[in-house]
Amino acid sequence: MSDTHHLPPEAVWLGLDLGTQSARCVAVDSAGTVLAAASRPLTSHRDGNRHEQDPEQWWTALTAACREATAALDDPSRVRGLALDATSGTILLADATGTPLTPGLMYDDGRAADQAARVNTAGAGVWSELGYRSMQPSWALPKLLWLLECTEAAARPDARLLHQPDLVTWRLAGHQVPSDASHALKTGYHLVEERWPIKELSQLDVPIRLLPAVVRPGTVLGTVCAEAAAVTGIPAGTAIVAGMTDSCAAQIGAGALAPGAWNSVLGTTLVFKGVSPHLVRDPGGVVYCHRGPDGTWLPGGASSSGAGVLAREFPGADLARLTADGAALDGDAVAYPLVSSGGERFPFRAPDAEPFVLGEPRGEAGRFHAYLLGVACVERLCFDYLDHIGAPVDGPLTFTGGGARNPYWSRLRADVLGRPVRLPEQAEGAVGMAVLAATSSGASVRDAADAMVRGPAEIRPDPARTARWTPVYLRFVDALADRGWLAPEIAAHARTRAHNDQQ
Repeated sequence: MSDTHHLPPEAVWLGLDLGTQSARCVAVDSAGTVLAAASRPLTSHRDGNRHEQDPEQWWTALTAACREATAALDDPSRVRGLALDATSGTILLADATGTPLTPGLMYDDGRAADQAARVNTAGAGVWSELGYRSMQPSWALPKLLWLLECTEAAARPDARLLHQPDLVTWRLAGHQVPSDASHALKTGYHLVEERWPIKELSQLDVPIRLLPAVVRPGTVLGTVCAEAAAVTGIPAGTAIVAGMTDSCAAQIGAGALAPGAWNSVLGTTLVFKGVSPHLVRDPGGVVYCHRGPDGTWLPGGASSSGAGVLAREFPGADLARLTADGAALDGDAVAYPLVSSGGERFPFRAPDAEPFVLGEPRGEAGRFHAYLLGVACVERLCFDYLDHIGAPVDGPLTFTGGGARNPYWSRLRADVLGRPVRLPEQAEGAVGMAVLAATSSGASVRDAADAMVRGPAEIRPDPARTARWTPVYLRFVDALADRGWLAPEIAAHARTRAHNDQQ
C-alpha cells in the first residue's frame, strides 16, 4: 500500500459531476465511505446533429444536489475540498460576470464540420505533435469557431470562452478561475508545452482574449465564497480543486492509475481511459491523451456505440427480464450498437457508419442479447486498435458506468475479451472527483485512490466461452471491414491477436 498519511481521517471530500442527464454531488470520507449523495436531472435539446443545454441548469441542478448532500452530513464543517468533472468538449460563451451568452454546445454536437476542416488545416502540426492528428466536429475548437462565426455574442468585447465546469467553478469561487487542462484539451491546449497554440489560433481568427488561463488537474483554484456557500451548503473556504473530464474522473474513481491499466466506462456511449508512461500518438486520430495529475499520460477514446442503444431500441422495456431471457437464449447474433446518427468515432472513424445485425436473433430477447454482444465486440476491437498503435494494454482492467451494473453483461464482456475484470464498489465520476479533491491535503492522486477506492470484485473469463465468442467477434470485424469503415490493417491486427490468443 502507498503511504496515505496525508489524508486527514476526519475530512470529507465532495465530488461534483455534470453528466448528460444529471448533476450529482457525493460526499466521501478519507476511507472511501460514501456518506451522502444527491442528484438532479438535466434536460437537453437535440435537433439533428445539434445538441444543446441551458448552462444555467448546470448551476441550479448542482446547487440543489449539493444542498441535499451536505444537509445529510452529520457535520458539514468536515468538508475540506471539492472537484468537478463535466462532459468533454462542451463549451459556451459568457460575459464578464459569468452570465451565459449562448447555450452550451454539448460534447456530441456535430454542427461544426466546416469549421473542423479549417481547424485541421491550420493546426495540423500541433495536433500531430499531441498525438490525435486531427479534431472532430464535436471537439470544442471547431464549435468555438462556429460560435464566433454564427452568434452575435462573439462580437461583444467582454465575451469569453468557458468549458462546461468553468461556469460552476467561477460561481463557487465568486470570480473567474482557470480552466483545467483536461477540459481544455479539445479546445487545442498544448498539453506538452502547457500553453495555448497562439499562432494557430490566430490563423483561425480566435481572439486570444476569449481564452481562459489553464492549470493542471489537481491544482487548487481557490475557495468557496460566502455567496456560493449560502446556496450550496458547502462551507465557505472549502478548497476548489481543478477537475478533469467525466471519463478521466471515472478512471480515477475506479483506481485505474497504474501503468497499462484501463477503465472501460459503459454508459450512453463506451469510453476507454488508460494509463501510459508516454504520450500515445495515433495515426488514425481517434485516440487522444489527457495529461494525468501525477505526470502520466491518459490515452483514451470515446465510441459512438454503447448502452444508449438499449433505450432507443427497447423503450420502456423491462431490461432485467430481457437480460435474463437473452442470457437463456445465449444466441450468437450480433448487432452493431451505434447510439445515434453521425457515424462512429472510436475505435475507428467512419461518419457514414450505420447500425446492422449479423445473424438471426430469436425474438425481442434475442435481439436484445445481440446488442449486449455487439457492445462487447466493439470493446474488444478497441483493445485491438489500442495495441496496434502502441498503447500499453496488458495492465488491470476495470468496468464502470451504468452498464457495469448488469452482472450478465459484465460476464459476457469479460468472456468476449478473454481477460479478468475488476468491478470497483463505488466507481463513478463523482467519486473520482472526491478522490482528486483529497489531493488538496498534500496526497498524490494514487495515494488518495489507494485510501478511498473500495475493494473491487473480480470477474474471471471462462476460456470455453472466450473460444466460443472469438469467431463471432471476427465475423463482426470482417463486416466492418467489408463495409469500408474499418481499415484493413486494423482488421488484420485483430485477426492476428485472436490467433495468438488461441495458441
